[in-house]
Amino acid sequence: MAQDAVIGIIGGQGWMGRSLGMALLGSGEWRAERLLISSRTGQGEAFRDWPEVRCLNDNQALVDRADVVVLSVRPQDLDAIEVDAHGKLVISLLAMTSLEAIAERMGSRRVVRAMPNAAAELRRAYFPWYAASEVDDDDRWLVQTLLASCGTAREVPEERDLDYLTALSGAGPAYPALLAQALLTHARQAGIDDEIAREAVLETLVGGALLLEREGVDPGEMVERLIAYEGTTAKGLRSMIDGGLEQVVHRGLNEAYRAARGG
Repeated sequence: MAQDAVIGIIGGQGWMGRSLGMALLGSGEWRAERLLISSRTGQGEAFRDWPEVRCLNDNQALVDRADVVVLSVRPQDLDAIEVDAHGKLVISLLAMTSLEAIAERMGSRRVVRAMPNAAAELRRAYFPWYAASEVDDDDRWLVQTLLASCGTAREVPEERDLDYLTALSGAGPAYPALLAQALLTHARQAGIDDEIAREAVLETLVGGALLLEREGVDPGEMVERLIAYEGTTAKGLRSMIDGGLEQVVHRGLNEAYRAARGG
């Protein structure tokens, strides 16, 4: 059973390692005594509500005790990780780092690449993942169960898909935040009180996203429907579309995708 596996998170006191660990414990899928974390900062307060969680200062000691190793460090810190996973299942949360690079560094061909986003701490992350051919069905089931504790987990068929989704969903709140910033700046320039402007922008974006999710409609259909009303929103949408908003977004995603592939 997945719940009997000991999960070891290298970088467990960092943002993503902590989010995953807290989600696992909060969901009830794993008992605290079956979670290990290692951290450069040593024992902190990240898991203070679960004192049974063991924090180790030695990554190899964590790997030796764990059944599944989650690698949750910055890509630039990978070279400092010196462990031998002895063929154990390794789940990498690193961007810009291929399966081959992880396998070579960790000493295991049973590698899964996964890409979370910041909504993991709210358990609303989109968590795509890609597995090496050496990862069997039992491993896949365990990976899906583990990652789904943070939100929606989805296996993708190609490693390039994972790189692309690193640029798209891995951005988390970044793209909505950029849109929110533009809307908020305009509202302020129009003389709207700052508190009201912020409230209006956030409620519009959050409410709109929830409405799209609930309705289950294609976003393009929603845009066409709103344009067809021929009201104030239609005027704004037409101006943004004619101004090349879609092309600007595509250029940004292309640049992020290129970086995700190590280009």
